[in-house]
Amino acid sequence: MAGPRVVTAAVLIIGNEILSGRTQDVNLTYLAKQLSELGVRLHEARVVADVEADIVAAVNACRERYDYVFTTGGIGPTHDDITAECIAKAFGLPLIRNPEAVARLERHYEPGMLNEARLRMANTPQGATLIDNPVSIAPGFQIGNVFVLAGVPRIMQAMFDGLRARLVGGAPMLSRTVGAFVAEGAIAKGLGELQQRHPALDIGSYPYFRQGRFGASFVLRGTERTQIDAAAVELRALIKELGGDPIEGDLAER
Repeated sequence: MAGPRVVTAAVLIIGNEILSGRTQDVNLTYLAKQLSELGVRLHEARVVADVEADIVAAVNACRERYDYVFTTGGIGPTHDDITAECIAKAFGLPLIRNPEAVARLERHYEPGMLNEARLRMANTPQGATLIDNPVSIAPGFQIGNVFVLAGVPRIMQAMFDGLRARLVGGAPMLSRTVGAFVAEGAIAKGLGELQQRHPALDIGSYPYFRQGRFGASFVLRGTERTQIDAAAVELRALIKELGGDPIEGDLAER
């Protein structure tokens, strides 16, 4: 019998400021965690420059491959905020001044303060559905399976919280972490064999150096708790065979 459907997503982080190192992205971590809780597996993340052709190509490639695409950044009032027009071109749709978005901005700004630059934040592809922005009013939007969000973390998070109900995920991903002061080179063969015995799980190894010793955190991820539990038993036995002492809980993840 086939297992639960796997629902996938990609994140496109748009902005020269990320690529230059001037701004540190924190949106990806938030989205990855939230999507995992919803049973949506984040399979790809890209950082894309403020270049029209690059954004259009990235959007089209990802929206065809994944169930959901989330973009962050590039929907502000300045000349380099070109995400909305790029999304419109990716879908072959006209870019319009969205009446509802304009109305929200008019209610938000004092008379005389809603200039042309701010009105650019009301531009969306024709037929787009707005995404509420309870922080600074200017909305994001959804067109097809693409969700266009702000780049400012607090605003992006508020937008995502408001659109969660639109997403249909698969079985939520579960995980367990077992750590040990065991070198990756020593456990690599046994860990690979463990993965072969449990193909439904994602088994990752993440090395660390602390207390003057090398070790690693081994993360077991999947949708079935019984499978994770069975693999964890084997993993602990493997660690002990190598002379290590399995560590679980908070210490294993540090």
